[in-house]
Amino acid sequence: MSWRAVLLFLLLGIFLLDPGRASGAESSLHLPAPKNVTVYSFNFCNSLRWSPVEVDGGSVSYTVQLKTGASNEWSEINCTRIAQTECSFLPLAKTRRWTVVLRVRAEMGHRTSSWVETDKFVAEKNTTIGPPEVSVIVSSDSLLVNVTPPFQPEPGDYPFQYHVSYWENSTITTKKEIKTSNTLFKIKNLKQWTLYCFTIQVELITYSDSGLLGLQRAPVCYRTTISEAAKAGYIVLIFISVDLLLIFIIVGFFCLWRHQKAIKYLSRPPLRIPSHFEEYLRDPSMPHLEMLETHEEDPRDSIIIVSIGEGSSAYGDMLDGNTCSRSSSSGRDVT
Repeated sequence: MSWRAVLLFLLLGIFLLDPGRASGAESSLHLPAPKNVTVYSFNFCNSLRWSPVEVDGGSVSYTVQLKTGASNEWSEINCTRIAQTECSFLPLAKTRRWTVVLRVRAEMGHRTSSWVETDKFVAEKNTTIGPPEVSVIVSSDSLLVNVTPPFQPEPGDYPFQYHVSYWENSTITTKKEIKTSNTLFKIKNLKQWTLYCFTIQVELITYSDSGLLGLQRAPVCYRTTISEAAKAGYIVLIFISVDLLLIFIIVGFFCLWRHQKAIKYLSRPPLRIPSHFEEYLRDPSMPHLEMLETHEEDPRDSIIIVSIGEGSSAYGDMLDGNTCSRSSSSGRDVT
């Protein structure tokens, strides 16, 4: 038996006795395949992205290949043994209508992973077009809008279509639509000094006559100005209002000066007579209040004043009474 037959017999025995070790040696030659492999395309900037593969013992590189619908052969696209987890492809406008499939694998020395393929991709159908930039010049009855497209079209491309939707801010449910291919246009017939809002969306007309709509721009709002005629009218109105106010003030001061006596009379508080004076004036025959007052300390200080009319008989009686008292006293003296 030759030595080759003996070596072959030993290897066969090792494989039969420990099949797990043999399979482990075989699997160690392969790396984990990349995950989350996705095609991203924004404004026809195309790239393939994936999650990094982590392996102990060294750094992992990646290789990306591409094939078109017209050919079944895989070809390199300048993404061979790269350290990044992203690869750009087909940057030219002439390739936008190509149907392509991509694949990627991880590599580390002689070890490689299995290939991971993507679905079919056509940039003209699957790309995302971003919203345009706008600048606005405001007037009294219109908005002059200047649009900057999300990317510059290539020579020979169809122009963009711009879908504009605008509304008065207070009536958002009532919207009006404008479609134009001009990058400079007006939103006309607007009210003065009114807040208007609008959104704009780009549509790319493709060779298949089917439009590719881009992302809609967030609403922007602008307030229209006031025309020169309206400004002049407001100035005249303000001037007339001020004049009327001055005239009213002057007339008011004149009326105050003319009727100052009446105003002073009306502004004074009403005079009220004390209640005891008021009762006396109603009935003058009543004795004065001093007659009703009593002084308990010294009765001799009380003074009684009696008002007697002129020519009264009571006055004569009092005189007679005094004469009799004098006569009797004199008589007693004589006696």
